[in-house]
Formats: sequence, C-alpha cells, structure tokens
Amino acid sequence: MVRRRVVGLVAAALVAGVVGLPGSAPAVAAPNVGDLGGRCVALKAPSGKYVVRNALGGYQATGTAPAQPFRLQETGPASYLFYGTARDFLGTGLGTLGVLKAAAAGPRTEWRLAAAGETVTITSPAANQQLAVDPLLATLVLRAGGTSFTLEETTGCATAPEAEVDVQGSPFTGTTPNGEVRGVVDLHNHLTAFEFIGGDIHCGQPWSPYGITAALVDCPDHEPNGLGAWWENLAGGGYPTFTHDTTGWPTFTDWPKHNSWTHEAQYYKWLERAWRGGLRVYTNLFVNNAALCEIYPIKHNPCEDMASVRLQAQRIYELQDFIDERSGGPGEGFFRIVRDPAQARSVIEQGKLAVVLGVEVSQPFGCGIRNGVPQCDRADIDAGLDELYDLGVRRMFVCHKFDNALCGVRFDGGTAGVVINAANFASTGRFWQAETCTGPAHDNPISVESDALAGPLAGLLPPGVTLPVYPSAPHCNVNGLTDLGRYAMEGMMARGMMIEIDHMGVKSMDQALDLLEARGYPGVVSGHSWLDPSFYPRILSLGGIAGPYGFGTAQFVDEWRTIKAAADPAYPFGTGAGFDTGGFGHQPPPRADAAAHPLEYPFPTFDGGSTVDHQHTGERQYDLNVDGMAHYGLLPDWLADLRIAAGPDATEITTDMARGAEVYLQTWERTLAW
Repeated sequence: MVRRRVVGLVAAALVAGVVGLPGSAPAVAAPNVGDLGGRCVALKAPSGKYVVRNALGGYQATGTAPAQPFRLQETGPASYLFYGTARDFLGTGLGTLGVLKAAAAGPRTEWRLAAAGETVTITSPAANQQLAVDPLLATLVLRAGGTSFTLEETTGCATAPEAEVDVQGSPFTGTTPNGEVRGVVDLHNHLTAFEFIGGDIHCGQPWSPYGITAALVDCPDHEPNGLGAWWENLAGGGYPTFTHDTTGWPTFTDWPKHNSWTHEAQYYKWLERAWRGGLRVYTNLFVNNAALCEIYPIKHNPCEDMASVRLQAQRIYELQDFIDERSGGPGEGFFRIVRDPAQARSVIEQGKLAVVLGVEVSQPFGCGIRNGVPQCDRADIDAGLDELYDLGVRRMFVCHKFDNALCGVRFDGGTAGVVINAANFASTGRFWQAETCTGPAHDNPISVESDALAGPLAGLLPPGVTLPVYPSAPHCNVNGLTDLGRYAMEGMMARGMMIEIDHMGVKSMDQALDLLEARGYPGVVSGHSWLDPSFYPRILSLGGIAGPYGFGTAQFVDEWRTIKAAADPAYPFGTGAGFDTGGFGHQPPPRADAAAHPLEYPFPTFDGGSTVDHQHTGERQYDLNVDGMAHYGLLPDWLADLRIAAGPDATEITTDMARGAEVYLQTWERTLAW
C-alpha cells in the first residue's frame, strides 16, 4: 500500500516534471574529471533520457533533451557542485526521495566524479553512495552501486555564485629601474580570525570549497534579525537598532559593512581584488584572546592562545592550497606565504602577493599572569619561539589587550574597554592598574569609572573583590616590561624575528625601545597606530617601519604626515596601513565630503597599469563614496581616494604607499643582517 502511494506520487511528479524538447548535444568525450570546473553540462542516463527536476523537489531521468543544465563548480580534485538554474544545487535527500535540490551548498551537495570510459560515476562523499537511476520510477536515488552518466555539453546554465573582481589589466611585475619592488604593504590584518575566540564569534570565513554561498554566512546566533548579536551590537556599534538583515548571498543588504565587527570582510576574491589593485605584502597575524573566549558563551575551538595559533597556521596554508588549486596547481596562485625577505622579493617581482605570518595573542607561550605570578618560564618561551618559527612566524607582539607575564598593555577605551577590563580581571585576577601619567606620553584613557562598571560586573565578582577607582587622566599602565618580557625579546632578536610594539603601555614601550636601542636592533614595527605617537621617531631611527591604522582617508593623511615628520633621513621612507580587518576594528568609513567630491569610477591603479570599476558581489554594487571600505576588496578604491583626501600631497602619499613593500623588506633584511 505504501509502495503504491509512493509510486503514485512519483508518477504524478513525472507528469508535472520538466521535460525537454527533442534534441541532442555533444558528449564530453573521455572526460578529464579533474578539469571540468565551470563547464555547462546535462546528465544523460543509459536509457538516453536526461535528468530533469520534478514537482517533488527531486530529479528524474525522463527528459528527452538536456533541459536541466548544471554549472559544475569545483570543490576539490575531481569534486564539484552541480549548480542549477534556480539558484539551487543537486543534493542528497532523505528517505525514498534519495536526491533533492538544495538551496545552500555544503557537504551534501558535493559530488566526486570518476571516469568510466566516456561516462562518469557520481559519488556523494557525505553519503558514501553513488548517484543512480531507480529502475522503476526513473528518479535519482543513492545506491552502493551507481549509474554511469554521460556528461553532455549544453547551454543555458546559470553563472555560478561568485564575487567579481572588476579590475581590468595585468598585475605589475618586476622592479623599478633602481631595483626596488613596488606595492602596498598591509602591516596588520587577520585573515584567519574566523577561528579565533572559540571560532563562533566571527561569522563566515574567507573561503569554502563549497563556494561563496557557504563561506559568507551570518552567525546562527545572530538570529532573529540580528537581535542575538550581542557582542556586535554592544561593542561594535555598527547596528544602532540592534538588528540587521542576516541574509548573505545574493543581497548582502546589511553586511559586510565598514563598521561591522563580526562579519567576514576578507573573502578570497575580495583579497584578490586588493592584490590586483596594488597590494603586494600582507601581514596575517594569528590572533586570539583566551579570556574573551572563556567569556563568550558559544565556541567549538579551544580557547588557549597557542592552540588557536596552531589551528590558524593550518588554515592559512589550506587557503594557499585552495587558491593554488583554482589557479592551475601548486605554486600557481597569487597568494604566497613567505619566510624570508629574499623569498618575498621573488614573489613580488613575479607580480604576486607576499604573505608574512605573525602572532598577536594575549598570552604567548602560555605567559599569562595570575595574581602577580607568571604562568610561564624561560623554557616555555624558548620552546614557544622555536615552535612559532617552525610554523613560519616572523613577527609577533609581546603583549596584547591584557597584562601578561611579559609586559603591561595600552588600555582600550569606551564600551569595548569595559568588556576588556573585565576580561583582564578574569585573566589575571586584577583589573587594569593605572596611574596619572607624569610625562607627555600616555595610554588610552579608561573612560568608564567604577560606578558605571558596577552594574554589569558587581554580581560577577568573588567575595572581597572591589571594583577599581581610577585616578585622573591621562592614564598610564603601572606595569612595564618584565624580566621575562626582556628574555622573550632577546629570543626574538636571536631568531631574526621582527618585534611588534603596538599594544604595549607607554611604560612597557619605553623600556622595550631602550632595549632595542641598546642592542641596535632594527626589527621593530608599529603597524596600526596602537601607541603614543611620540614613539615614532625612536622606531624609525632604529631602521624600523611604522604605518597608521587603516582609518578613513582624511584621518589617514593626517597620520601619514605625523609619521613622515618623524622619519630618519638615514633610511628610505615608505609606509603602509594596518586595517585590522577581522580583529574587531572598524574599517574606513566614507570620506565626509564624498558626496560633493566623490571618487569617480572607473579609475586607474596607482601604477596606471589596470583599471578598477565598482565591485559587485551578488546583487550588491559597492561604492566607496557610500559604503566606505565595506570589505577588503575595496582597498584599491581606498588607495585612489587617498589622492583626493591628500590634495596637494596626492603624489607624495601615493609614492610613499607604493614604496611600502620595499621599505618593509629592507627593514626585514636589516633585521636578518643584525
């Protein structure tokens, strides 16, 4: 009786199903199953009938012509998505239906092809079964032994979902006449932040083998309508109504945006656009904060900093492999992880992107501090530095956000500072300790006093613990560089690693620069303005490099002028920017006078070799004048807008930015020659 009902339902579906008009198309002769990405094909069963959709949401081999074309979208070696004309995917179903269309890509829409003469077998790795035609109903089902299908070239396929690059021209290669490389350097960024703080505070990721519809998704806990995004809403400030449209592809109505903290903004095609627009050095900092991870209620990754670093290192190499696979094989992609300046020069001269690895965590090597007691020793530091070096890390922070066993930090202000101060207590057993500064340099002011902290924090404090009462601003952290901090810096110098001094409090930074100056060590970097600007002359006089945070273009021009005024004539000057994308940092907003004096599209890249137009992702067209730097792919737009913001200094700032990659490599070379 049940069988009759199923047969009846499917028979009705066959009548209502899509049946093509008579005709034929050429088969893909002896298909190379590893080279079918982007092809438009129809599936023909041994019966001579073509696979078409039916009214039950499944598929059947009843078509008399290839009326259901599929765009093959590569997910890995000989593995593909079958993308339909209704923005759907051929997917594995449940029960008697076997195979169903799916609205979203994922493991159950991935199919592995194996050649069988001029036909192919099609296997679902998720189900570990093969695609087959039911002999009674002609529906597609899953079986241990599948049907051999013929792939026929056809037309009418939908374009597979993907972000557009919208840059015309070839990336510049070679060197200037005096042998220098050209290109922009990003001194501070977080491409692997999708795995930090437990892996669930960040929404989406820079790539997915299943494509953009799987990579660029909102966090499940943001539902409904963004109301669940408490960290984004309270600390980020990008959504004043505490709501946002959680839909990604194809509309992207409310994200990514320049002031969203948690949504992915560095999809790999956007990164490709930044490279095509002149980016030549990208610093990826493995970032984590164990205390914030413990506080955040949702997580699937370990909170410990070094465990997060190891995972993120694995992911960055996976991304390099992913881009290589889509570019012709190992070493062919634009994204090249480098371990020394000579390798970086070679990559840049080939017109590719040199990716430098670094670390920005709060407790490197397990070097937290608890009630004044260090949680690490020199042996931990030595072992940790060796491990990081083997992973390819060549730059790192000594402290970040929280005081640790190595140094005292520069405070955060505002609402985020309240949360981070509370996490500092959770991590160290004490709130930030501040005094009124006695010199001109100071840390960020702790703007929220104990009475405002009392509401959210008082109920969480253990018995006998009181809330902090801070002295008058300007505030300086009372904690400086420790003996273990000096030992860690000496270990970094011995290994030729560059030392990032941003996030140190003024006391720590002053002592760290004293050490670097005493040793004459040039490998010092300030990559995103997280310091008192009075320290710039000391950094640049060592032969180091400094670049502003990736502010809006008008503010960036002011910061550039400040840094350039501190330049040491003994060294060539160039600079970069640190956008901190993915690291809970706002991206550049639209220029205040953009409506009156807009960046006009299309525009040339700074070298004049390519033309950049509006970037398109799905149904969204991004415009820097309106959206600001909503995602990292708008870096070329931001660079062009710098010229407008700089006014009479347009040529000079462009020259300094284009020389950033060269100056960075020279700093690295001096570091290794020390």
